[in-house]
Amino acid sequence: SATEPLQAVGPAGDNDSQGSPAGNDRVTLKKEIGLLSACAIIIGNIIGSGIFISPKGVLEHAGSVGLSLIVWVLGGGICALGSMCYAELGVTIPKSGGDYSYVTEIFGGLVGFLLLWSAVLIMYPTTLAVIALTFSNYVLQPAFQDCVPPYMATRLLSTICILFLTWVNCSSVRWATRIQDVFTVAKLLALGLIIVVGLVQICRGYGDNLVPSVAFEFLKEPSVGQVALAFLQASFAFSGWNFLNYVTEEVVEPRKNLPRAIYISIPLVTLVYTLTNIAYFSSMTPEELLASNAVAVTFGEKLLGMFSWVMPISVALSTFGGINGYLFTSSRLCFSGAREGHLPYLLAMIHLKNCTPIPALLLCCIATIFILCIGETHNLINYVSFINYLSYGVTIAALLYLRWKKPNIMRPIKVNLLIPISYMVFWAVLLGFSMYSEPVVCGLGMVIMLTGVPVYFLGVVWKNKPKWVYSTLERVTYVGQKLCYVVFPQDDPLELVPLAPSKATL
Repeated sequence: SATEPLQAVGPAGDNDSQGSPAGNDRVTLKKEIGLLSACAIIIGNIIGSGIFISPKGVLEHAGSVGLSLIVWVLGGGICALGSMCYAELGVTIPKSGGDYSYVTEIFGGLVGFLLLWSAVLIMYPTTLAVIALTFSNYVLQPAFQDCVPPYMATRLLSTICILFLTWVNCSSVRWATRIQDVFTVAKLLALGLIIVVGLVQICRGYGDNLVPSVAFEFLKEPSVGQVALAFLQASFAFSGWNFLNYVTEEVVEPRKNLPRAIYISIPLVTLVYTLTNIAYFSSMTPEELLASNAVAVTFGEKLLGMFSWVMPISVALSTFGGINGYLFTSSRLCFSGAREGHLPYLLAMIHLKNCTPIPALLLCCIATIFILCIGETHNLINYVSFINYLSYGVTIAALLYLRWKKPNIMRPIKVNLLIPISYMVFWAVLLGFSMYSEPVVCGLGMVIMLTGVPVYFLGVVWKNKPKWVYSTLERVTYVGQKLCYVVFPQDDPLELVPLAPSKATL
């Protein structure tokens, strides 16, 4: 019919509908993410504004300099355990979509849809909105030194930033990954400056706060609950370590580069985070750090003198790169959900020439701008943190379940069973303390996720919908294809390998 979705041209020239950018070439997602760009995606998404602005959350709950540094190191270790599990899942199920794709493949459609629903509805739009607002606040701060930047000005600049990066991501995967590469290097250079200045301070004899007898002087008596909350703060600072798994199908040789990027990036970020906190403590007392709303800026004002402007710019560059990374990965989640039939099929289409998921990118852009207009971002981010942390545990549980149900499938990487078990124990403890200390936030986070249950049964399970529903969807899909110049991509048979048993008994 006239409203049938346009099909991509196959290798043999069949389904010749709208022409192909390269004759009979396959129209599919481009593999342009090499090892360097893969590392940049992980590092760039982990290192956001948090390490520059508020490491004080860990110190506040840990109660001492020494214990807070231990929490940062162990937090990176726990993150490394989780990332090793994701490396196994990523090469066993080499599909874009990360947590959602693995959970859908292992636990079925409903559980996967609930993760997808909460991520698309609130998690990614809210996170993008908060990062964009942080970017605009730091860009505008020099013009409003004696007051807070105007509400409308920050929203307008945030919207312009989101629209610009959406256009870049729609135009070219290569442009998007190059932006990620450049801004990741800029973040590391900024943190490198903090670390070098801190080490110079220590060499000059200003590291009194780091002497063990002083470092373990507690501002208040520590408790198990407070230490758990300190770990929770650190784990949120490391969030983003799983983002490369969202774009697996665009990684060059994913079975090699995905685990390599994980094994390089996570230890590097852990080292940088720990050294950065050591640098902060070399020149700031715990009381000064707790009183600061932007630790890196305070650090710069105290030690960099006339070059203190470097720190606000570093935060702005960091957040700009973070926005690009979140747009790039979250759009692939929408793309994967639509391909599984859990979202409208239009979102599973890519541009005929640029091979970018334009409809999915536009959805992420519009949802983020909507959240910016609502203005309740700081309340929503609490629910986002809980949902995000919950999804990690569900995914690692899926790995354990797959080990039990299908022990003989081919696994290019197979981590020791103690690794996912250790992660799950740590995850359960932190989740329990979170629910105990913040029952309302956790409860509302669960409610947001569970609102997807009726949507799943009405939109996915119910097949005999009225004809007008299908005709409306077909018309919207057809118009969307014409406007965005998109088609269904063809799967790469070399990458989408079924979960087949291996010859060896594992």
